[in-house]
Amino acid sequence: MHKHHLFLGTYTRSGGKGIYRVDLDAATGALSTPVVAAETSNPSFVALSPDKRFLFAVSETDALASAYAINPLTLSLTPLQAPQPAGGKAPCHLVVDQTGRTLVVAHYHTGVVASLPIGPDGKLGRPGTLLQHRGSSVNRERQDTAHAHSVTISPDNRHVIVCDLGLDKIFTYRLDPEAATLTPAEPPFITTEPGVGPRHAAFSRDGRHLFVINEMGGTLVCYAYDATNGSLTPTDTQSTLPAGFTGENTTAEVRVHPNGEYVYGSNRGHDSLVVFRFDAAQGKLSHVETVPVGGKHPRNFALSPDGKWLVAANQTSNDLTVFRVDASTGRLTKIDSTAIVSMPVCVAFFD
Repeated sequence: MHKHHLFLGTYTRSGGKGIYRVDLDAATGALSTPVVAAETSNPSFVALSPDKRFLFAVSETDALASAYAINPLTLSLTPLQAPQPAGGKAPCHLVVDQTGRTLVVAHYHTGVVASLPIGPDGKLGRPGTLLQHRGSSVNRERQDTAHAHSVTISPDNRHVIVCDLGLDKIFTYRLDPEAATLTPAEPPFITTEPGVGPRHAAFSRDGRHLFVINEMGGTLVCYAYDATNGSLTPTDTQSTLPAGFTGENTTAEVRVHPNGEYVYGSNRGHDSLVVFRFDAAQGKLSHVETVPVGGKHPRNFALSPDGKWLVAANQTSNDLTVFRVDASTGRLTKIDSTAIVSMPVCVAFFD
């Protein structure tokens, strides 16, 4: 019986222990009972090295990046060193470059972006770059200062895209993985529609487009990506919400199906997953469906590597929900499989 193995990032302020592991039956979608893989404070986002030997996590309490060795047989996690300073208070997102030599971290509260070298043994060195975003935007409650919310590495490993919710800007930095450094591209950023709050991003499978989900605006924007200089040009904007919805809502995650034909987003408040079909030739998105997530506050979700399953982490209902994915249509079918874990906020498929 083949199983997918997943790591879960959580908030630990309501009794959780840290990073969890859970198994997904590849035939039925059934989830196992989550088990603690490593005890740590508020590992709200985790990322795997390309060779799957190491896992890295942020801690929103201690403002640290932590490195773990993954036991290939048991998938248990062993800390490699004391957590390393990551350049600012409350990092919220991180990513490993394709060479496995650089970790890039986004810091929400301080607007700092940091790059850290990763040694052959998985240990983190001192930051190679600390970049400070400054400014504000139109929403004085949410955008009084910079809020770097996510870091996304281009498929060619040449650029890092940073969504800054506080500034309504999307930055592009050139990546030097050997030196673990970042330098501003030219142009260094684009400005979004005021007040939308860009949150997370995902590249199309061919690397020619970038999808950005706007937390406050409730929109998904497709950008044409120029690999020569990392510049972005908008080609389409779609609402993540059904017509007529008037309640409170913030978006959270955006993912692309392994076949490249479908793009998924999550709504918190409406508590749903939205599905779009992607026309790569035109750079356009068309709505397929919007489905209830089956929980509350879907902070994050991930698709299995084979594209057959989607697992959503529902932060305030303290559970995971599972959907069968129809690769030919992109449509989702919720199955009767859940797992209970305190405040899950990140899902990462190991295999």
